Amino acid sequence: MTTLPLTTPVSRLHAGFVAILIGLTLSSCGYNSIPTLEEQAKAKWADVQNNYQRRADLIPNLVATVQGYAKQEKDVLTAVVEARAKATQTRIDASQLSDPEKLKQFQDAQNQLSGALGRLLAISENYPDLKSNQNFLALQSQLEGTENRITVARRDYIEAVRAYNTELKTFPGVLWAATFFRANKPMAEFAANQDAQTPPKVKF
Repeated sequence: MTTLPLTTPVSRLHAGFVAILIGLTLSSCGYNSIPTLEEQAKAKWADVQNNYQRRADLIPNLVATVQGYAKQEKDVLTAVVEARAKATQTRIDASQLSDPEKLKQFQDAQNQLSGALGRLLAISENYPDLKSNQNFLALQSQLEGTENRITVARRDYIEAVRAYNTELKTFPGVLWAATFFRANKPMAEFAANQDAQTPPKVKF
């Protein structure tokens, strides 16, 4: 007496069809939404950090240029250097984005640097030779462009986080969050204060 194999081509085909059907069902009912939105928010955060780093990279040359014309502005120059050091040391990786306190520390450090930069640019009004220096003008232009990029990146991150957090709280995402994605926590929003919303004034 012969016995049929437990796994026949037909049964394998049926199992494959069922697996595909389950995958499509999970996809259509929002299973992938939480990880997708999470990764998008993390990518937007990377943009925020990259643009703040771009600003930090411009500062040494800016300070050196100003120092060449306004050495007596020692307090302002020192404040910028110290604020830059603190801002570059205060970083957040993607795993810490659900910690509001960590994000606040980052935000405070960047706001402090924004204020110091604003004061540095303001003193240029007192030094006509500095205001007309080509290197200084080029750095101002680059800084203005970077501040605009920061504003856009920060806005995009806030929007991405809101989409992700909303998905965790609304149907059907709330079901997936309570089952397969219980480790996923809401991300902290980068809500900059009013002063930080305004880039340092750059006058030509």
